[in-house]
Amino acid sequence: MRIDLHAHTTASDGTFEPAELVAMAEAAGLNVVAITDHDGTAGWSEARRALQYGRDAGVWSNIQTVVPGVEISCKIHGIGLHMLGYMFDPEHPDLAAALAEIRESRTHRAEAMVEKARELGAPITWERVQVIADGGVVGRPHVATALVEAGVVPSVDAAFTPDWLGEGGRARVEKLDMDPIRAITLVKAAGGVTVMAHSMAWRRGPVVSEADIAAFAGAGMDGIEMNHPDHGPKERDQVRALAKELGLLTTGSSDWHGSRKPNIRLGDETTDPAVYEELVARSSGTQPF
Repeated sequence: MRIDLHAHTTASDGTFEPAELVAMAEAAGLNVVAITDHDGTAGWSEARRALQYGRDAGVWSNIQTVVPGVEISCKIHGIGLHMLGYMFDPEHPDLAAALAEIRESRTHRAEAMVEKARELGAPITWERVQVIADGGVVGRPHVATALVEAGVVPSVDAAFTPDWLGEGGRARVEKLDMDPIRAITLVKAAGGVTVMAHSMAWRRGPVVSEADIAAFAGAGMDGIEMNHPDHGPKERDQVRALAKELGLLTTGSSDWHGSRKPNIRLGDETTDPAVYEELVARSSGTQPF
């Protein structure tokens, strides 16, 4: 079994539709793929339909299962982090309300970043950013794409610097983020399981301490991403040792965004089947499709 538990679609900041994710997972030889868009579940139904359509048509030979998930924007001690939630009830009122609040904040934040960028001389518009987002949860990558289109920066990565949208950036605006322990508690209340995403990806910016991760484990967090494109051998060893100490499951995921991160391929990192089966066994919200 080849299992990738972290992928994005146009329902947030990926560049392919949920149905295309299913087809590309098939092409990548994956048996299980998780749809984990930022702060929302809008892509679940399309991915489910695509999986069923391909199954009925007999065109899938690899992809068997889509895991419904979300990547929740969190912050603690001023440090941003992401918490992956899987197999929860998307209609759980407290969780649904909290995610809706974050999505609304993301929209206001993106609009404010466009205004800041324009004040700095970037010829971009909010209308164009909305077109780029195409109905998905608006995020910094959509603003970054607009900056690339306008010739302000040569690549999306180049937009994530202090000059523009990076940490302390001139056009950066902070958004509402959830307390990670609240995220764990809400997902658990909705019947789901939680895994901390790319915990040691220090090249992206500041990361939380091992003491914080221990607190998340104490609050009921189930696992932590170990095999991830932003983790080198040293970081993977560190995560492995910490997970063993705290009794956490370790996952592997590509964190695929399509052409927005062209150096990352779907299925580049995978999860051990026994770990996946344990995550499924612990969940009681929405079962995998």
